[in-house]
Amino acid sequence: MELILERLSESVATAENLEQLTRPLLEMLELITGLESLYLTSIDEEAGLQSVDFVRNAGELVIPEGLSVPWSDTLCKRCLEEGRRYTSNASEIWGDSQAARALGIETYASAPIRASDGEIIGTLCGASKRSQPLGPQAFSALNIFSKLIGHHIERERLLEELRRSNEYLANFALTDALTGLPNRRALHGELGRLLARATRDESHVVVGIIDLDDFKRINDSYGHVVGDQFLSECSKRLSGIVRDTDMLARVGGDEFALVAPCPASATQAHSLADQLQKRALAATRGVYTLADVTIDYAGVSAGVVAVRPVSVEQALELADAAMYREKRQRKQSGPNGG
Repeated sequence: MELILERLSESVATAENLEQLTRPLLEMLELITGLESLYLTSIDEEAGLQSVDFVRNAGELVIPEGLSVPWSDTLCKRCLEEGRRYTSNASEIWGDSQAARALGIETYASAPIRASDGEIIGTLCGASKRSQPLGPQAFSALNIFSKLIGHHIERERLLEELRRSNEYLANFALTDALTGLPNRRALHGELGRLLARATRDESHVVVGIIDLDDFKRINDSYGHVVGDQFLSECSKRLSGIVRDTDMLARVGGDEFALVAPCPASATQAHSLADQLQKRALAATRGVYTLADVTIDYAGVSAGVVAVRPVSVEQALELADAAMYREKRQRKQSGPNGG
């Protein structure tokens, strides 16, 4: 018993996941109970299934790992409903169980695995084809091991919830709530990475600033609901001009930005910048049907430049200056210019 307790302590201390905890426990249960098959199950009551997750088969009875059976037909469910933890004559007591009959189970013992709220999420079981008694140590081990497994499952659930929460918060911190695009913080991070890579590769980075001309007039004339719809629709249209390797972000009330990796060739880099600038105007120009309002929009002002490694601030300043030059040129050429 001292050796078993020592192994138990080691298993609990070193287990990094449910499998690493469960398999040594099943091996210890075999030594303590003498049963042929020891296994851990999970229960999905909504789907009406009980699944065998981990098994130790040490005799004539072989229970397949991964086996799923209808929950309504299982011996575990009958044990729980009848308050019976053990039987050495399953064929007489539960002869109508197809699963038990198919496997030839005669001796059966089970302990529920419970979540912290008391919900039964699985069972720890032992079974044999032959009829055999179980002593107090066997029941004690089943109880202790089932509680250990329940605590471990609960811990894994909490860690997974924490991971998802942290992932959500991280995404939330880097995402614009209205458009779902990356925000200014995310753009600065991506631009910094692209510029660092461009330094190593001696390549270029395309940087663009896009301003929604006349957005204030649209917002003031039609209200914030229409203004928000207009922003969202613009973001969708602009998303269509970037590649999977590029990033489009909303960096201000009516301002977007894009960054993109591009080849070392200056000619190709400047050509890509020119193409993206023209696409931004073409994509956003046209009719917008928003709520009960139809807006014929002349398109955005975009400044897109190809830069060699500079600082993040310098790259954005160059694109911003290019955007204002484009804005002035469009004003000079009239409402349909550019």
